[in-house]
Amino acid sequence: MRIDLTDTTFIIPVRIDSMIRLENLLMSVDSIVRYFRTRILIMEASSYQNEIIPSLIKDDTVKYTFLVDKDPVFYKTKYLNILAKQVDTPLVCIWDADVILDHLQILDAVKQLRTRTSDVAYPYDGNFLDTSDILREHYWLHRDLDFLKKHQAKMNSLYTVEGVIGAVGGAVFAQTEKYLQAGMENEDFYGWGLEDGERHYRWLSFGYRIYRSEGCLFHLSHPRDQNGM
Repeated sequence: MRIDLTDTTFIIPVRIDSMIRLENLLMSVDSIVRYFRTRILIMEASSYQNEIIPSLIKDDTVKYTFLVDKDPVFYKTKYLNILAKQVDTPLVCIWDADVILDHLQILDAVKQLRTRTSDVAYPYDGNFLDTSDILREHYWLHRDLDFLKKHQAKMNSLYTVEGVIGAVGGAVFAQTEKYLQAGMENEDFYGWGLEDGERHYRWLSFGYRIYRSEGCLFHLSHPRDQNGM
């Protein structure tokens, strides 16, 4: 039986620019729905709709929408704000299409928000590790998170420039009301940039209580495109 997380909505914007990106989305969503009964909103923004995502992701916790967008730049902040306005649960999670982590870290982060001891909760400790193509392929075939944990030393950290605060992208939970009050995403960031860091420091300026779970976040490797995603 899956764990009740129906008070939480995951919002995931995505553009399927390669087969690897599609596989990563499937692995990422699977890492959630395997353990949780929750709500997931996926928005695909692209120049045309091919129906691949809804044909492969059929879990009833997932709602898929398509946005026609012929702009070659992936306007992530805009898409997240569109999705955020559809959230009707007390908690919201901004979730990248290429990340996975231990489900117990999700539970820990959500607990902090449910008890209202925190306004924002990162389900990882700031250590954001790129799996590498080889380890990613192993996970695609076997879905063995323990294998990735055993080989963390072989992975490179992402976003080390953020210094002592650690990485602040990839996955973050928040009280929906607080997220909306703080202005959601900053759409001045057009395409890939430092939007995650700006959002984090904006939350600090609002005096939000921010929590971090123990454990790392894994980034499923993929080719980099013009959007830097």
